[in-house]
Amino acid sequence: MGYDKGQPFSYSIVLPCSSDFLPLFQECIVNDTSEAQKKAQVEALYEESVHWHVNTGDETIHAKRMSGRFRNLKWFTHSLWLLFFLGPFLRWDERQAVLFDIPGRQFHIFGITILPQDVWMLSLVLLFFAILLAAVTSVAGRVFCGYFCFQTVWTDLFTLIEEKLEGAPPKRRKLEQAPWDLTKIRIKGIKHTLWLLISVATGISFAAWFTDAYQLWVDVFTLQAPTAAYGTIALFIPGTYILAGFLREQTCFWLCPYARIQGVMYDSDTILPTYDFKRGETRGKLKKGKTQEGFGDCVDCSQCVAVCPTGIDIRAGQQEGCITCALCIDACDSVMDKIGKERGLIRYASLDEIEGKTMPPLYKRPRVLVYFSILALSLTGIIYGLTNLGALELKAIHERQPLFVRLSDGNIQNKFDLKILNKTDKPMAITVTASGPEGLQLVGVENGLELRERKLTAHTVFLKLPAKQLKEARVPVTFHVQAADDEKISATYKSMFFGPRR
Repeated sequence: MGYDKGQPFSYSIVLPCSSDFLPLFQECIVNDTSEAQKKAQVEALYEESVHWHVNTGDETIHAKRMSGRFRNLKWFTHSLWLLFFLGPFLRWDERQAVLFDIPGRQFHIFGITILPQDVWMLSLVLLFFAILLAAVTSVAGRVFCGYFCFQTVWTDLFTLIEEKLEGAPPKRRKLEQAPWDLTKIRIKGIKHTLWLLISVATGISFAAWFTDAYQLWVDVFTLQAPTAAYGTIALFIPGTYILAGFLREQTCFWLCPYARIQGVMYDSDTILPTYDFKRGETRGKLKKGKTQEGFGDCVDCSQCVAVCPTGIDIRAGQQEGCITCALCIDACDSVMDKIGKERGLIRYASLDEIEGKTMPPLYKRPRVLVYFSILALSLTGIIYGLTNLGALELKAIHERQPLFVRLSDGNIQNKFDLKILNKTDKPMAITVTASGPEGLQLVGVENGLELRERKLTAHTVFLKLPAKQLKEARVPVTFHVQAADDEKISATYKSMFFGPRR
């Protein structure tokens, strides 16, 4: 943009970076007829282009805390992370309700035990949440980042402690610049001690999901915990302390891979915290007892910047640093209430809505349809897997060489290797039977089998069938296994019985 404040007013658009800004500049300028307003708009846009920047860590962001509906929503979503700390202490049938037992190669989730053979369900769960993240982002932006991300939650908690001890943002900045004295050492010492205690609790709580939580806390402080537990805690303490206490928004800018790719998930229908440029510009300072003539609703109070945890100015348009927490909406609405203006100068809106276009319904957006189709398929697979998780799993592997043997008594014999998995945590006695053509005999398990807990048992059996009963070269047969003391625990497997060609 070429503009010289010292010269007679004239304006032209020169875009050194991207021609994407051209429609915005032209629209904002052409819509007004007043030359004075044109000049003011060009000045405002010029100032924005000069001052727009990304904080690269050269300054500490001290965001102002302001109450409002989105702040209250953040407190609610943040509180869900209490399950991270308290979840391992829940009990179910005299056992930890949720336990990821890596050494034992099994996951206990309330009454469900998932073994390595069921790992495909874990893949579907990961797929479901990955696609859910993409689907939500395409509809409403980085909702996960703004409300649920552990980096956002822990940073908010750390800065809350900082505010309680050091005061509001101006006082915190003043304290940073003050010389070190006993007061500053005391305040900083308490703050960092609390940060470290939260970091320690975070590390131990994470490790507690993989072993007995009650015993872990005892073992950690009596120096009897496993090396893997100490290693995990040792990684989490500096990780939490540094990321949430010092890096803060820089983690979102430079370390988080999701923040780097989220832009490709947006389209013109994605609703995001958006500044209504047409309504807000041209900005003008509000003076007591005077009315604003020829200016927009934005009074340039910068409260939207003051509350932003990443320090961006939403009025400069969508930026990588925006985590869609919507705290800027709370700030702007509070200002609009004070000056008697309608709320919504900053609001959740799509680019199409701001431009006056009609937003299509979700079912007419191809990207959203693809996302939700994958979600539905993966969820169906998860539900199927959970509803078909039995205490027993059976496979019957047919001997291939030879497929059958003709016995001296005229019977045809097939050999099978049974693989029986006991998924319970107790030994189990079972009976094995087979069904098929008339005259079928099962040999090798007349007295049943004893299965070890959570182990795979292999056993060889034979099926015999009189040759005259074999009408075709192969006929279907079914193996059945049944717990001796519980008729509800059973499993079946369909196979084929082979004989000579007819």
